[in-house]
Amino acid sequence: MIESHNIDAARAWGHAGANYDFISFGLNDGLSHAVQCLWPLPGEHILDVATGTGRTARLVAEQGADVTGIDIAEGLLEPARAMSAHLAPRVAFRQADAEALPFDDAQFDGAISTYGVMFAGKPDRAAAELARVIKPGGRMVLTTWYDDPEDYIPAFFAMVGKYADAPPPEVSPMVWGNADWLTRTFGADFDLDLSERITTLYAPDADTLWQKYRKGFGPMDLAASELDPDRLAAFQQDFRDLHAPYATGRGLKIDRKAMLVQGIRKG
Repeated sequence: MIESHNIDAARAWGHAGANYDFISFGLNDGLSHAVQCLWPLPGEHILDVATGTGRTARLVAEQGADVTGIDIAEGLLEPARAMSAHLAPRVAFRQADAEALPFDDAQFDGAISTYGVMFAGKPDRAAAELARVIKPGGRMVLTTWYDDPEDYIPAFFAMVGKYADAPPPEVSPMVWGNADWLTRTFGADFDLDLSERITTLYAPDADTLWQKYRKGFGPMDLAASELDPDRLAAFQQDFRDLHAPYATGRGLKIDRKAMLVQGIRKG
């Protein structure tokens, strides 16, 4: 069951289908680091929230744990299942909303979300659901984008938002990268450790990256597909301008600030 206020988001995120896996590919360093921090063990049951095309879920399953990946976008889950067939039955996917998880209290040994749960429409509800489904003593690992308006990611989303035919979210996803908000939200239920890290994206040039994002990043592709030619050209030029400072002699090198959230569920 998808909450009514998240239906448009589900459509946008699922718009790219299997091509979204390129976006996860560009986050591989952060995904692998998060799974290392979680350290899933054989026999454990792990929840991957906002799994996308399932890259993080597959990394968890490769360590021998059972993993359930959930996402609001069925358009991403179909390719996730196909890409993960070799790991069945340890990995399974279902459509579900992070704000209303269809699981029992204390059902999971751990939960992970890599740049995913932070886009829930109602962050407080999603955070409460994470706490609810993790067993006492269980682990939570989140990677989120850091709350720094001068960093690449906030600038990228501001650029996409300029061309998207959708209102901005009621609460910025960047609260998930704010240490004060994380401490207030999770501190009563988890022993927390917060740390800043850098994840780096490499690409040959801005135009190549534009084509990859047009195909792979659902919200951006959906926004671009609804523009007239002049607005589309302006969008692409803004994309080039955003990436110009990251050019090197060997292509683009884009450092992005992230927040690593580690928690042990209090009993």
